[in-house]
Amino acid sequence: MQIFVIEWGHRWPGSDPTMNPTNLTSMSNTFSAATGQRSARPSALEALRARAQKPRHYLDHAATSPLLTEARDAMVEAYSLGNPGGQYDSGRRARQALEDARETVARILGCEPIEVIFTSGGTEADNLGIQGLYLGLGAPGTIALAPIEHDAVLKSAAFCRDRLGATLLDLPVTPEGRGDASALPAITGPAMLTCMWANNETGAIQPIKELTDLGLPTHIDAVQAVGHEDINFHATGAATLALSAHKFGGPRGVGVLLARRDAKVISHVNGGGQERGLRSGTVDVAAAVGLAAALQAATTDMEAENARLARLRDRLWEGIRGEAGDVVKHTSEPALPGHLHISVPGAEGDSLIMLLDAAGIECSTGSACNAGVNRPSHVLLAMGVPEDVARGAVRFSLGHATTEQDVDAVLAVVGDTVARAKAAGMA
Repeated sequence: MQIFVIEWGHRWPGSDPTMNPTNLTSMSNTFSAATGQRSARPSALEALRARAQKPRHYLDHAATSPLLTEARDAMVEAYSLGNPGGQYDSGRRARQALEDARETVARILGCEPIEVIFTSGGTEADNLGIQGLYLGLGAPGTIALAPIEHDAVLKSAAFCRDRLGATLLDLPVTPEGRGDASALPAITGPAMLTCMWANNETGAIQPIKELTDLGLPTHIDAVQAVGHEDINFHATGAATLALSAHKFGGPRGVGVLLARRDAKVISHVNGGGQERGLRSGTVDVAAAVGLAAALQAATTDMEAENARLARLRDRLWEGIRGEAGDVVKHTSEPALPGHLHISVPGAEGDSLIMLLDAAGIECSTGSACNAGVNRPSHVLLAMGVPEDVARGAVRFSLGHATTEQDVDAVLAVVGDTVARAKAAGMA
């Protein structure tokens, strides 16, 4: 009988230092001593150790950003707190911590504390904002939105169409990937608009003020923008705005919906009436505290950090262009400082990210994968990018943990990676 032991040794930035590839040997030796048999063939074990020991370079911050120390420390301290609804000492202390977090978010994002609604993440916040505003129209109406939106927005709007009788109206998109407010057809009757602050694939900053100036109740998906853009909720004129903690170094599983006092939002979640009656359920105090701590850390010296990321991104682009030759850049200014979305004509994006992963580079295609069928990015197709070019897309997204060494690592392998992906051809 052989026992195979595999412990993944990938070092996530800020991960537990005890999780290292030497455990592959120590653990297998332990099992060997216990069984008196070999736990794995030496060649297989050596291959696993070699892969685990290879330096990893994380460039997918748009998917999730490593937890900031400030957020971790704040959460550890808050984990002992009780239910904030309790009418006794531990409940009052939990409530105080929750309200302190709420006030921090409100101060940084330009709103009142009562307008800060804690949720389980950006997806829930988008659903609550879109469906809540639509129900608040009081009659079947129109939802205007661009086809470049995240699925959390597209599918929430589709739910309103399929179940609540909404009419969906496409907001035209420019070739640079921005909604064109001037090209929106005239709307009659009850209506609302939803738009993103910055695109999750290309990083393109959207013309928020032009869109809110249309005068429709507006929901903003700011999941990618918070922590990187200076956001004043009241100044936007929007009714609601969604954000997610793990995009700026906070914990996963917590987000916020900002909802103006005078916005007519009808919740589809019923219960104990927490969070202004918009999001019933016991609030995760530690997660809310971690979100607030991460937001404070991410927005402190944000201008300097954005400049650092932009320099790294520009160096990455120039290096890729020099090493790989025929590469198409989809990111155009104004854009988030850490986003670089490109395509390699003649190569599949999946081939590129698998080869990069084997070389220790972690990035993404930015495309949807539905039931195992790989499809080109709906964002790029909406921008008018040809399908064969869109299929070769790769997104690099930089963040607080990104270093010069990460960029060096990409540039050291990108030329060979592109050549091999092109040789493999299109599926």
